[in-house]
Amino acid sequence: MIYPVVCELAADGVPVAVTCRVLEVSTWGYYEWTSRPASDLAWEQAHLMQAIREVHAASYGTYGHRRVHAELVLGQGVRVSHGRVERLMRHCGLQGVHRRRLRGCTRRDQAATPSTDLVERNFTPAGPDRLYVADVTQHRTSEGWLYLAVVLDCFSRRVVGWSMAEHIRSELVVDALQMAIWNRRPAPGTVHHSDHGSTYTATDTTTRCTQLGIRQSMGRVGSPS
Repeated sequence: MIYPVVCELAADGVPVAVTCRVLEVSTWGYYEWTSRPASDLAWEQAHLMQAIREVHAASYGTYGHRRVHAELVLGQGVRVSHGRVERLMRHCGLQGVHRRRLRGCTRRDQAATPSTDLVERNFTPAGPDRLYVADVTQHRTSEGWLYLAVVLDCFSRRVVGWSMAEHIRSELVVDALQMAIWNRRPAPGTVHHSDHGSTYTATDTTTRCTQLGIRQSMGRVGSPS
């Protein structure tokens, strides 16, 4: 039945005569169809399509048929199959946003030689300021990517240094380490454990660690463990 399509387009402001001419159906037949009492199935379909539109709109147009179906079934208690939701969304021209899988922000410099792993997964130091673990994370904002470098004292489980920037150059992690030194004043020989990322193997980082009396230690690429 093509008349429900004419009805939906009319609700969106498209003249009935234009739609009927394009779809090659009778205008008289459409108005005769609208004068009939609506069947229970037609009412159910109309309510379901409206519910789908509302869920999709509430997600700011990001939900695809799987998440719309989940919201209807789990969130609103609607009994409907996944296939029917998919068909109705296609019929209404609704689709979700497909996001690309994000890559991690850790990149290894193949020319750099990483430091020896001094920790070997033993993250239980005997006292504070003896073992620091460092990492960098990336966060999407409305103005672009923001990178956060953090230094954690393994004994107290407290963040002792951090730095944020719109780039992921070596000064990002150097600034976080410098804050940790200013805050804690650790004794020479404190271990700074990180992954093999290029920000930690960079000359600026290794030089600053040497100047501060910090011993660098490195685990796997992408993970300081």
